[in-house]
Amino acid sequence: MVVGFAGAILAGTTLLALPISWADGKQTNFYDALFTATSAVCVTGLTSVDTATQWSPFGLVVIMLLIQLGGLGIMVFATLIGLVLVRRLSVRSRLNAAAESHAVTADDARAALRAILLTSLAIEGVTFAFLFPRFALGYGYDVGKAAWHALFHSVSSFNNAGFALYSDNLIGFAADPFICLPICASIILGGLGFPVLMQLRKELRKPLRWNMNTRIVLWASVLLLVLGTVYITAIEWSNPATLGAHDPATRILIGFFHSVQTRTAGFNSVDIGQMYDETWVGMDVLMFIGGGPAGTAGGIKVTTFAVLFFILVTELRGDGAVNVFGKRLSRAVHRQAIAVVLMAIAAVMAATIALMLVTGLTFDRVFFEAVSAFGTVGLSTGITYDLPPAAEMILVVLMFLGRIGPLTLGSALALRERRILYEYPKERPAIG
Repeated sequence: MVVGFAGAILAGTTLLALPISWADGKQTNFYDALFTATSAVCVTGLTSVDTATQWSPFGLVVIMLLIQLGGLGIMVFATLIGLVLVRRLSVRSRLNAAAESHAVTADDARAALRAILLTSLAIEGVTFAFLFPRFALGYGYDVGKAAWHALFHSVSSFNNAGFALYSDNLIGFAADPFICLPICASIILGGLGFPVLMQLRKELRKPLRWNMNTRIVLWASVLLLVLGTVYITAIEWSNPATLGAHDPATRILIGFFHSVQTRTAGFNSVDIGQMYDETWVGMDVLMFIGGGPAGTAGGIKVTTFAVLFFILVTELRGDGAVNVFGKRLSRAVHRQAIAVVLMAIAAVMAATIALMLVTGLTFDRVFFEAVSAFGTVGLSTGITYDLPPAAEMILVVLMFLGRIGPLTLGSALALRERRILYEYPKERPAIG
């Protein structure tokens, strides 16, 4: 998987470095081509050049195809790895088209891949159906331009990429619910993850049959979306540079929109760089958590965060086992969640320190950029365009790690689990 994504990035870099990909009079250097290709394949959305003016129609098509490949690739590989884990761990799975299967066969793989592709195209198609008439009738675009804009933003939103065809991203549509809400819905569905989408498709009206993964993802997603909306809206309510310039209904729409974007999408309808520092801190947390596993979202995943939360609650209550929705959580999952989080924290902090040394910028902006890159979000405080090549390469590595790191690390830890026929005597160090 690592080699596959690296190959896709290399191919994308090569195509974007060709003159046919540049807009008239806009030459692109190797670093910007590599940064853009990595951001597209890793469905991040950070840009070191202006997407709307830097690239020709051919270059924009390349970016859209890289986004689609990156989003589908993550889902495909995550699902296949999930199938392998089902067999190795001997647990009942409802995460694929072959429900409750304990074996991995060619039929299982083909059914899973087909379901992923059809689900992705269906959601993108519905999003397109909402955006196309709005662009055509609401903004006077001709049929070709309206179709292109609707298609590009449908692909970018479902894959949680955050690339837009406007220099100010989606600021021009901040007060338009007919643009913002379909994009938000597509982002949320993509961020839930393929396993959740498949189970909801089959058992939407049978919540008692939902597995632990689906319940955790749905509950955590709703909770984080609500809390994020309240937090961002409350703090930015009177900020004249962001929400304060709009009427109350639009302020709520913008707050909700950016709560969704922190789930790793990366569109923005106001200037992120003008937000208060307190808002950035809250968005840092949401970006780091991310969305559901085996989907198009990044971050450590809501399931990982939820596992740590339930472990904390169990310790505070003094219980012996971690119980979630009437099921006992495997102790191996405890260790895997802790390992993923610690590795993620280490990567973000190391990158933040490196970026500060290279750029000389303040911690708050650099840390926001590092979390956004690792979480494959794409939100920026406005410093990305001015970063030196060394800083761009740090973010390239961080985007790559953030996209494939949690997935590969989590699956590797699960597959490395082995039965030990002996135990050492217990001893406890002092804690706290």
